[in-house]
Amino acid sequence: MPTDPKHTIHRDHHHFGWDNSLPPVMTVAPGTMLTFETVDASGGQLSPDSTVADVAGIDFDKVNPVTGPVYVDGAKPGDALKITLLGYQPSGWGWTANIPGFGLLADQFPDPALHLWKYDPQRLEPALFGPGGKVPLKPFAGTIGLAPAAPGLHSIVPPRRVGGNMDIRDLSAGTELFLPVEVDGALFSIGDTHAAQGDGEVCGTAIESPMQVTVKLELIRDMALPSPQFITPGPVSRHKDEMGFWVTTGVGTDLYEGARRAVAAMIDELTQAHGMSAVDAYMLCSVCADLKISEIVDQPNWVVSLYFPRMVFD
Repeated sequence: MPTDPKHTIHRDHHHFGWDNSLPPVMTVAPGTMLTFETVDASGGQLSPDSTVADVAGIDFDKVNPVTGPVYVDGAKPGDALKITLLGYQPSGWGWTANIPGFGLLADQFPDPALHLWKYDPQRLEPALFGPGGKVPLKPFAGTIGLAPAAPGLHSIVPPRRVGGNMDIRDLSAGTELFLPVEVDGALFSIGDTHAAQGDGEVCGTAIESPMQVTVKLELIRDMALPSPQFITPGPVSRHKDEMGFWVTTGVGTDLYEGARRAVAAMIDELTQAHGMSAVDAYMLCSVCADLKISEIVDQPNWVVSLYFPRMVFD
């Protein structure tokens, strides 16, 4: 990880929504390297000492804080901001929760649940989940974005054309992300860092873990992007490919319902094979299993698959 960023943006400089009227905490020239200190997705409401009772009391007005915004000198609407994710310095702790009313299977899991994680922030070896399961780690930032042109305060929960809460696991170290600029200065912010997540983040949370992120911000003139794009530095799933996958599917006319069926089937398999509770299986899928569209052309039915890495238990 780079050790010579020109600036560090402290975790206290965070906000809870996208708003182009927020004053920038710093103005930088294109090409500047910065380190951002992030707050966990609960906004500090959960800690290594939390209990499940704390999950039930989470204030949603204080979730998913992002650190920033940073004004990039010369950025104009119609340009693109290139964000090179140079490195992550994890904290060594995190949490995964089932939050009532949130997640792909919220109707099936109405009660709060919490799993606290400890891991080695330097070695990043697979983190223990319960009696025997170990989850491969891959740090990344779930929320990376710019201020939208529309005035006023906008929720940080849904992703947008200018980025935001995209929860793309492959926005890890070495990836180059391109975001369309809609306001002068771009107004860049980052947060919602994860130690690991499956594609889909099916229960609504990953291994939510505060950390430091070092980035390089560059400006590309007149790059009219319709939405975010990124380039990975190499393979994206090698950290959990080694022993293959256990796959369940959902088949039908609706991709969302297909995803629900695939996840529910995997929960059933995990509870039967490993004796874990259904909610633990649900949270485990959220941090390490990947939802994929396997087929979307053979109408009227589409296929969604959930890939669970066998190395978690083998």
